[in-house]
Amino acid sequence: MSRMSRALRTLAWEFSVPVVLIAVWWVVSARSGSLYYPPLSHILTRFQELWLFERFTSDALPSVTNLAVGYLSAVVVGIGLGVAMGLTPWLRETVNPPVQFLRALPAVALLPLAIQLLGIGWSMKAGVIFFGSLWPILLNTVDGVRSIDPLVNDMARSYRITRRQRVLRIVLPAAGPQIFVGLRASLSVAVILLLASELVGSTAGIGFFVLQAQRQFNITDMWTGMVLLGLLGYLLNLALQAVERRVLSWHFARRRKNSPESRSQNKKESAVD
Repeated sequence: MSRMSRALRTLAWEFSVPVVLIAVWWVVSARSGSLYYPPLSHILTRFQELWLFERFTSDALPSVTNLAVGYLSAVVVGIGLGVAMGLTPWLRETVNPPVQFLRALPAVALLPLAIQLLGIGWSMKAGVIFFGSLWPILLNTVDGVRSIDPLVNDMARSYRITRRQRVLRIVLPAAGPQIFVGLRASLSVAVILLLASELVGSTAGIGFFVLQAQRQFNITDMWTGMVLLGLLGYLLNLALQAVERRVLSWHFARRRKNSPESRSQNKKESAVD
């Protein structure tokens, strides 16, 4: 099977379930007279009026900015500290107790403290997102680095490869699949914390808009905010998958080569020859 046909088949499977669910939602809600469950057609019409582009700059853009600052900061700190902890046993043993203590604290529970320390501006929201998103990245990076065969590091030292080259050329590529597991888990946490941080002490953002719509009984507007959050999370996940496939192209190529389907195809070709 060619690469193009595999990609088309994957896309067909990926979009089939969302299309079916949207169609079911459309049909079931078409004649809904409930205030709390408006028809999907009304939600989509209102979504177009609000987010393309009346409230895009006032609410959607600040949310995306806070999410980007908090999540990317967690990526940089999590990977950097995780590599250092994975390569340095004494640092890992020293930092492990406070890491285990802090990661057990729910980021949502720290919202009142964050408001007291940082106010209600963008720094509070980005800080909460950073705190909650950090731990999956950090712990998966440590596990990925520690899973590298010690013989590989010994060989790198015997060839006098510098520490910087060893980290960039050996450690990060080898731990890459595990790191991206943490990145994907942290992304969903970041979207959840984005909404939570904007529900408390905020004056703008998607979460603030959803809360205000709920308080004013603008239920259709509230649904548009939730749809936007779902779309935002889905699109960010697609973007992360694209980055993962680009960065770890060698890993996916090896998995395809070692898959049962590929081995069966190779056996058939060998039998024909």
